[in-house]
Amino acid sequence: MNKRILSTVEVAKILGISRQAVLKKIQTGDIKAEKQGRNFVINSGHVSEILGKVLTSKRKKEIERAVDKTIREYGQTLKLLGQE
Repeated sequence: MNKRILSTVEVAKILGISRQAVLKKIQTGDIKAEKQGRNFVINSGHVSEILGKVLTSKRKKEIERAVDKTIREYGQTLKLLGQE
């Protein structure tokens, strides 16, 4: 993605969904977009976040919580496995 902004059609192709699905995601706030004239444009950086190429702080916190929960619940088992 060398372009800074993308059209809804381009984003739909990248995500493998329809243009209408992209518009619905824009309406629900799942995809951040700006209106230019009659069309929406999407920052390519936001598409990278959607695709998971960029680790956002929100996603990082989710991962940290999952790791903490795993250690709390399975810590002793993990220690025993590490000794083998």
